[in-house]
Amino acid sequence: MSRQNDLTMGMCGKIRVFLEMIKFAHTIFALPFALTGALLAARGLPTIGQLFWIVMAMVGARTAAMGLNRVIDAEIDAENPRTWGRAIPAGLLGKGTVLVFIVLSVALMFYAAHRLNPLCFKLAPLALFFLVLYSYCKRFTAMAHVVLGLCLGAAPIGAWIAIRGTVALPAVLLGLAVLFWVAGFDILYALQDLEFDRQRGLHSIPVRLGVTGSLWMARLFSLVMVALLMAVYRLLPVGGFFLAGMAVAALLLLYEHWLLRKGDLARLDMAFFTMNGYISVIIFVATLVDILAGRGGA
Repeated sequence: MSRQNDLTMGMCGKIRVFLEMIKFAHTIFALPFALTGALLAARGLPTIGQLFWIVMAMVGARTAAMGLNRVIDAEIDAENPRTWGRAIPAGLLGKGTVLVFIVLSVALMFYAAHRLNPLCFKLAPLALFFLVLYSYCKRFTAMAHVVLGLCLGAAPIGAWIAIRGTVALPAVLLGLAVLFWVAGFDILYALQDLEFDRQRGLHSIPVRLGVTGSLWMARLFSLVMVALLMAVYRLLPVGGFFLAGMAVAALLLLYEHWLLRKGDLARLDMAFFTMNGYISVIIFVATLVDILAGRGGA
């Protein structure tokens, strides 16, 4: 019994370390936008089953993506003073253990896609391709931020397909809004590793443009995101609550960039995690309220 308890505690400990390693709590960045896409596609509230499998697909995809990134970047992380304490470089988890979690996560993503509809299942391998591609991008292109945005921007498009079985322009525009939003804040996040990436020969927009250029590029991407959300608003018969949510999100983006206006990276955690976590949730809540108030739909 004691040996069984030790094994159970050991497995629980590994799961806990793995979830911390992949920053599981940060699923909040993309999941609300996936749920927003589902609400708009359903012209109301999706079924419990649809919501459940959309969430499972999202959890599987993001967990697999982060696990792959940690395995693929393990050697780079070990050299970077900011990341050397991550689970694999620190010896808390072996690559084999992480690969097991990745396989389980990919299986969850594919099974959830299968339960949603045939088109979701057919597109699942394409999603997996881009999840793998992202982890290699910084070795050969500064556009890794855009590829990451593409991966997360697929969330609302995938949710729309999960509900309707087809793709439509509003879903694509919402996905592009997420793409530019994610790429913008990932540029800011990459500023932390600017000197290391330069020394290591890695590629990023901060390496290409420097601090000032990167701040302006991130601002431009945020502006494009707001414009795309406005296009979604114009295309769909959503009402004042959705518009109010967009306005609040725009103000939060403005505040985020104001915090970093002088390149003060000491405020990066607040700008990156706090503001962006709020933005995705606010747009989802605004859409939900709009739907419940009888103003949403397509």
